[in-house]
Amino acid sequence: MTGAAEAREGAGGTLRVGVVGVGHFGRYHAEKMAALEGARLVAVADSDSPRAAEVAARLDTDALPDHRALIGRIDAASVAVPAAAHYEVVKDFLDAGIHVLVEKPFTERAATARELAALAETRGLVLQVGLIERFSEAFRTVAPRITRPVYVEAARISPFSPRGTDVSVVLDMMIHDIDIILALVDAPVADIDAVGAPVFSASEDIANARLKFANGCVANVTASRVSPKTERTLRIFQPDVYLKVDHGERSVRVARRKEGAEALTGPDDVALEHLRFEKGDPLQREIESFAHAVQTRGVPAVTGADGVRSLEVAHRITASIAENRARLDLD
Repeated sequence: MTGAAEAREGAGGTLRVGVVGVGHFGRYHAEKMAALEGARLVAVADSDSPRAAEVAARLDTDALPDHRALIGRIDAASVAVPAAAHYEVVKDFLDAGIHVLVEKPFTERAATARELAALAETRGLVLQVGLIERFSEAFRTVAPRITRPVYVEAARISPFSPRGTDVSVVLDMMIHDIDIILALVDAPVADIDAVGAPVFSASEDIANARLKFANGCVANVTASRVSPKTERTLRIFQPDVYLKVDHGERSVRVARRKEGAEALTGPDDVALEHLRFEKGDPLQREIESFAHAVQTRGVPAVTGADGVRSLEVAHRITASIAENRARLDLD
């Protein structure tokens, strides 16, 4: 299809989309974009030409070696390249008036993330950050029940895999729980104390952070990619209610004070609830949400400002880890 024809198609209501980076996770973005109702996957771009060609052939679209070749042909882009390239690719698209969904971490540095968020706002463009847990069935089940958390405990633990080790476990894994906690606690982070260490890669593979919020809430967050087991749990305590999310069991257990029980005298005064949730398809929801925001010029579910806030906290955690490591003289 010619550029002029594509421009007419975009003006006629079909959302023209492209995907940059079709590695392990990016190819899933391409599949979801190709199946998106009201949209057309114009092309995929990847510096690995054989990989781009393979994905493009399977999805009946074009393969390009450079993301800049998409400019003028698309309305919106999904960016799933390595984190080091996020800033350059996203800025090129925003400068060209293209809406962007960018995978986490937003960028490597908080300063560049703030710059991109400001640019998108100035240009009136949708910029959504791919913090996918916001679209999970677990979060959708729990979030409406959270009113005033006072203590949160999150653990995200998995066996080692080389994928994702271009960044620390804080930016690779912990940032999901950081984002969830920031979405649930309506207060700024006042203080952070964190520890961590590299084990199999050049940056931290295991980390633990204690976040103290200005309203008194405390969150304890652990992430590890060097464990022999997989665990993803979230515990939330608030007045009269305790919730535990277990992704392995796909369950939410809720314990609350029964109505009318002024003082807890025994188990009969506690109401227990055991909820189940399906695995679902959070990536599909994320992409549908992004497309809807673009088509309606609405506010995305996870904004550039959200991405900046999570990234800033992640870097404060990394800085605290470095300070504590220096005290231990481990370097």
